[in-house]
Amino acid sequence: MAQVLHDLGGVASRAELLTQVTEGALRRAVASGAVMRQSRGRYALPTTPRIGERAELTELAEAGRRAAHAVSGTAILLSATARWGWPTKWVPTKPQVALPRNRRVTPRVRRAFDVRFRDVPSSDREDGWVTSRVRTALDCASLLEPDEAVAVLDSALREGTVDRDELLLAAAGLAPLYRRKVDELVRFADPLAANPFESVLRWIVSDIPGLGVQPQVRVTDDDGLIGIVDLADEQLRIVIEADSFEWHGQREALERDCIRYNRLIAQGWLVLRFSWDQVMHHPERVRELVRRTVVQSYLRVRRAPPSGLAP
Repeated sequence: MAQVLHDLGGVASRAELLTQVTEGALRRAVASGAVMRQSRGRYALPTTPRIGERAELTELAEAGRRAAHAVSGTAILLSATARWGWPTKWVPTKPQVALPRNRRVTPRVRRAFDVRFRDVPSSDREDGWVTSRVRTALDCASLLEPDEAVAVLDSALREGTVDRDELLLAAAGLAPLYRRKVDELVRFADPLAANPFESVLRWIVSDIPGLGVQPQVRVTDDDGLIGIVDLADEQLRIVIEADSFEWHGQREALERDCIRYNRLIAQGWLVLRFSWDQVMHHPERVRELVRRTVVQSYLRVRRAPPSGLAP
């Protein structure tokens, strides 16, 4: 059931689901928590972290809380995102804490914790030990690499407890050193992104001339809905998928994949599929393959590629 819903982009109507599964299977999936009923006749995959992820985030948040109390500081960055349940590209190897700029720390503390000297006013703290959601999002956008920051911002917007306008308003008060970067990243962030894997992939291809992908795009053919793809440029008819073994490790899933991708290609889509390892560890290779595909898309319709996109 989860596989079918994943192939439909994570959200589907009851009618769409019942073309591929039985009503009993749908009821059992809802009862077990594998599928969430959003509203009457509309179902989705759970948007909160899965059980394994949730346990990991809880452990990371607890480590951040203990560290903050140990040094009378504030848990920040990825220790704070764990507290808010936001999935991220990476997890911290050590608890991340902020201390006042004039504080001296021992070598032992530096070895145990990732210490940042930053002032965190009480208005930006929650529960006395962790940065607020807004402050956490802005800190990550300011201090992390852009792809990591986008993964955090997408997660924050997807959760729904902060919105883009709120973040942009807060970003306007940042120091000039960070303001422009944060503003651009917040505007780029998209709550439709399914997970950090997809967020990072979207960032990797975001500066390719002539390419403009959107997340979670519905694609159809004469037979109906093919599926909701991770990323697509509808003008160039390019689909880019973040492929996880979790969703493709069984024979039935392989069969559905074959049908899905054959239908996409028969409809004139160019389809690229990237693994987690490729996206996380070889972004330049990913970008180059997508760039070359964009060139081919332009040449296919006998149009000159955009400037800066030489074959």
